[in-house]
Amino acid sequence: MTSNILKNKSVSFNIFKYLKSLALLMKPRVMSLVIFTCTVGLLTAPTSIALDKSIVSIFFVTIGAGAAGALNMWYEADLDKLMTRTCLRPIPTGKVNREHALIFGISLSILSVVGLYYFSNFLSALLLFITIAFYVFVYTIWLKRKTPQNIVIGGASGALPPVIGWTIAANSLTFEPVTFFLIIFFWTPSHFWALSLYKADDYEKAKIPMLPLTNGVEETKKNIFIYSLIMLPIISIPYLIGFAGELFLVVAFMLTFYYNYVCYDLLRYKKNKFEIKKAKKVFSYSIFYLFLIFVLFLADQIIR
Repeated sequence: MTSNILKNKSVSFNIFKYLKSLALLMKPRVMSLVIFTCTVGLLTAPTSIALDKSIVSIFFVTIGAGAAGALNMWYEADLDKLMTRTCLRPIPTGKVNREHALIFGISLSILSVVGLYYFSNFLSALLLFITIAFYVFVYTIWLKRKTPQNIVIGGASGALPPVIGWTIAANSLTFEPVTFFLIIFFWTPSHFWALSLYKADDYEKAKIPMLPLTNGVEETKKNIFIYSLIMLPIISIPYLIGFAGELFLVVAFMLTFYYNYVCYDLLRYKKNKFEIKKAKKVFSYSIFYLFLIFVLFLADQIIR
């Protein structure tokens, strides 16, 4: 009897470990960002919907993002095992079978799109389908192994969740939510190129053509700085179209100017004096910067 109890506990523990590994396939950190930006998009829309419908809809968007992450890990399992940043993911460590990851990702993709269509509307479900398809087929399968511009173009998929949040509430697409898209789209390159600077050895092992490997460190730093400068006109668009007020504009410019500074600080160090910590500072601040920009949207809506 004791042995049966222990056996049952062991089975339960193994099932829990496997479910945890499946959850890790979905890239929880990315999912948390999706929840946040999608919620901001929903709350800043001109129309409101019931709380339960909002929660369920955001849930399906998050599941869709997780599905894309799982399919990304399925396809890139051969690369993940070569990189220190990704070698401990569920498939390289053998915690999840690659075929199971594929089935899991496809199942979640269907569930999320169909669920969002049923509980929300066709437009939101269509945008979610485009997000998943773009991330998997355009970024993961087509671009990532072929061009250093992979994250520039591929960033479109990560920029869509707040737009989906808006359409969940409004069931329409105007220029206001497009500003969310533009902010994330033009923020993405500097964020990921900063990461690629201090993870260049990883990308070299996996033969992924990131900008530091194809164009060199100095060219990458120039591009990071240029994209940080592009954020200045981009961040002014919400104010210019009347979507955000003066508070948003002033604080957003202050945050962006500091982003410009940390990127310039990285640029001014020549290759022989390059410090990894400056690239890490750009990467870390870029996350904080994007978070604060979206918090500003909410604060501006409340104040106005």
